[in-house]
Amino acid sequence: MITLSSGWKLKESELAWQAVRSQGAGGQNVNKVATAVHLRFDIFASSLPESIKLRLMSLPDNRITKDGQIVIKAQSQRTQDANRRDALQRLQQLLEAAWVRPKKRLATRPTKSARRKRMDKKRQRGETKALRKPVKLDD
Repeated sequence: MITLSSGWKLKESELAWQAVRSQGAGGQNVNKVATAVHLRFDIFASSLPESIKLRLMSLPDNRITKDGQIVIKAQSQRTQDANRRDALQRLQQLLEAAWVRPKKRLATRPTKSARRKRMDKKRQRGETKALRKPVKLDD
């Protein structure tokens, strides 16, 4: 069971594990015990809140497919249990990223000093332009 920082608990039954036989270059590890695991998690079939499901689908992550499946591959040269723990940890990080609500930025007005500064600059530009204009002399 995964417990997120928000307190939400994810049931073990929502996770699907697939053992993968890892082969090295040239296929020399054909008889090797399958230690690599793929963790499959269906976003839409899970018990997550709807807002989180939508936020997960909009995350820019190549582990999330268009049909709502998260596939995390853990295939380091370790035991299967270690690979499972690693996959669970990476799924938890992904869910945590979706759980963080983006902050809404308040519409801000320029401060009084910033407005005054801008007006001063405008005035200075106008004054320097006026100085550059040729003065007509009446003869």
